[in-house]
Amino acid sequence: MLLTIPGIGKILGLTIMLEVGDINRFKKVGNYTSYCRCVASNRTSNNKSKGKGNSKNGNSYLAWAYVEAANFSKRYCEKSQRYYQRKAAKTKNVVAIKALSHKLARASYYVMRDQIPFDPSLLFR
Repeated sequence: MLLTIPGIGKILGLTIMLEVGDINRFKKVGNYTSYCRCVASNRTSNNKSKGKGNSKNGNSYLAWAYVEAANFSKRYCEKSQRYYQRKAAKTKNVVAIKALSHKLARASYYVMRDQIPFDPSLLFR
């Protein structure tokens, strides 16, 4: 089912599947994306930075796989490309790629958990 997501081929799909293991060990999609290092680990108080937290927690191989998938997705999927361009216009290109990889990680969580094919209209509204 992971192969239905644009940007994820055989190698990335196998890497994601083998690194995740049982998807049911993640109760929420936020726990999964945090494990994939797709979200920031900042601590703030009164809008002031108080540290970075555990930025190295999680699986570095999954972080790599989703960034690679985001690069391929923006190249071959029109909706991903529009999302990337909208983000890149407001921030840096690296931040836009990471935001797209976060979207793909969320989508792959639901695809693996529910065993349904990917639907781009649900991801990019």
